[in-house]
Amino acid sequence: FTVEQGKFLRPIAPFAEYLKDRGIDWVYKRDGPSLRLIDEQPDHGCDMCSRFRRRAVYEIARELGANVVALGHTADDFCESLLRNAMFTGRLSALPAVTHSRKKDFRLIRPLVFVTEDITTRYAASLGAPVIPCGCSQKTGTVRRSLRDILTDLEQDHPFLKENLVSAMGNIEPQRLLDLRYLDPEGSEAENSTLLPVLTES
Repeated sequence: FTVEQGKFLRPIAPFAEYLKDRGIDWVYKRDGPSLRLIDEQPDHGCDMCSRFRRRAVYEIARELGANVVALGHTADDFCESLLRNAMFTGRLSALPAVTHSRKKDFRLIRPLVFVTEDITTRYAASLGAPVIPCGCSQKTGTVRRSLRDILTDLEQDHPFLKENLVSAMGNIEPQRLLDLRYLDPEGSEAENSTLLPVLTES
């Protein structure tokens, strides 16, 4: 299925025709609240758009009688999420590969966790599938774009960068981090420990 939020840069019709020719069932939903959001708050952030899309996705899943929703996040999204959370929220976290919706109605899976966007792009091209880009992907000056550009630049000299970042998410050494819950297995030191703030020049 596809949720129309008013941000596609090309008509969706060629994609619909491509799926129809191959006998693939497809649901296309124009999400009214998302379209109104663009008119009322054109500068809204990614988080708000994501919440609107998630609600629409759950509505479609209920209509289809589905209890598992596969999301299309790639390894690139996992890497960007890890860096964004570490650098801007002070948390070591990324995206869960398998989780549940807040009310536990749906199991959410991200099967492309080990697949890079470059691979999905080349695969779509090999199938002759029409790609309908989202306007958000073309935005500059955003944190997401900056992190994507940083990763792209680093990959020129370190081609296994994303592979290593994804691997790191499943290979944590908590005793080498600063979370007090993991510094002492018995918990005695953690109880009496206090992390001091990082000193910087004023």
